[in-house]
Amino acid sequence: MSNKMNRRTFLKGGSGVVLGSVGFPYLVASSAPGKTGTVSPSNRIVMGCIGVGPQGTGNMRAFLRIPGVQVVAVCDVEKGSDLYHGGQVAGLNPARRVVKEYYAGESPTGDYGGCEAYGDFRQLLERDDIDAVAVCTPDHWHGLISVAAAEAGKDIYCEKPLVNTIAEGRAVCDAVEKQGRILQTGSHERSNDSVRFAAELVRNGYIGKLHTIRVNMPNSDPHHRKILTMTEAQPVMEVPKSLDYDMWLGPTPEMPYTKYRSHFWWRFILTYGGGEMTDRGAHIIDLAQLGNDADDSGPIELEGRGKSPASGIFDAFMQYDFECKYANGVRLIGSSRDPRGLKFEGSDGWIFIHIHGGRLKAQPESLLQQSIAPGELHLGRSPGHHQNFIDSVKARKQPVASAEIGHRTATICHLLNIAMLTEKKLVWDPVKEEITNDAEANSMLSRPMRSPWYL
Repeated sequence: MSNKMNRRTFLKGGSGVVLGSVGFPYLVASSAPGKTGTVSPSNRIVMGCIGVGPQGTGNMRAFLRIPGVQVVAVCDVEKGSDLYHGGQVAGLNPARRVVKEYYAGESPTGDYGGCEAYGDFRQLLERDDIDAVAVCTPDHWHGLISVAAAEAGKDIYCEKPLVNTIAEGRAVCDAVEKQGRILQTGSHERSNDSVRFAAELVRNGYIGKLHTIRVNMPNSDPHHRKILTMTEAQPVMEVPKSLDYDMWLGPTPEMPYTKYRSHFWWRFILTYGGGEMTDRGAHIIDLAQLGNDADDSGPIELEGRGKSPASGIFDAFMQYDFECKYANGVRLIGSSRDPRGLKFEGSDGWIFIHIHGGRLKAQPESLLQQSIAPGELHLGRSPGHHQNFIDSVKARKQPVASAEIGHRTATICHLLNIAMLTEKKLVWDPVKEEITNDAEANSMLSRPMRSPWYL
């Protein structure tokens, strides 16, 4: 991406794509009232939402409900369709209608200027009135958009996994730090009270010395079972008129359109996502990091074996067994078996966290009635993942799932996919962020990007 897509080049075609002039018929300043009109101008956050499929629209609705937040722009390459999983209708125009309907009771005095819709995220980022953005695109766009948003002076809520390659993750962290931005990774399980309590029990030694973390990430949902039956080649199809498919592909290689390449199903194609390893691994492995006090680090050795569908369009691993070793001696052992969640095993007991929701089981059961003493480690509680982001933006403090946390979790997910792809044991240096024992595997930390996009 030319000049790393800094703000000065957005509208000058510096990214390799000439945009022409961009008109904003109405700009809402950060001092404009929200829906209730009860929040002081100095505390108001004006937001744009980039990627408004079903998950992105869900995030947008969550932000709409927070007092003091005003959504003024949405962006998507899909104007609106029912091609999403389960026939859900989503995309640019449906999301814009959601915003307009939410603000339908707004006073007609000009307090709210409407919601603009964009097909190109760079146009949205050029708006000086927007304080923060929610990024909920396919994974292969997370890194580029998050870096561009940081350089445009926006705070960022970015869905999990934070990025689609390890190199992109470091670029995002560097951009966020350099620009003084706040980034919340959408690993929302970390905001559950029960999860934070479980991590406090582990880190305060209530299960004795932690020695093993067992991770279960099954591929047993209906959409997983459907993928496993789709072994035939997918036909080339005409691109829907509602979809800007070239922009959807973005930095990835040019490929013919077929409906199972995009709209939810992309996550099981390694070019665009990482399969269940990054889909729910970005939740479950994230909690392993939290309980092991490894948020700024990671394992030093990783290995795994996996099996992907025999043929067809999907190549993500659907069956796997893997193991990671940390410098403190803790082993993280994972599989595609049920039930979904993770188990912290110590010398004096264990705690299991169910994903999603954070329901706990423990042995002895009395662990779950334990109180954390005042002088012990307290991890605090989150008011909710989206609210925590907004609070952090206002206070200029790190949220519960910062850029570094999201990057380190995504790194483990990607390293395990690399280990399974190469069928090699990897030695990882979490300080230098390098695979030190295999040059081929180390070269897979990044991927080439299709022109004109690059970091």
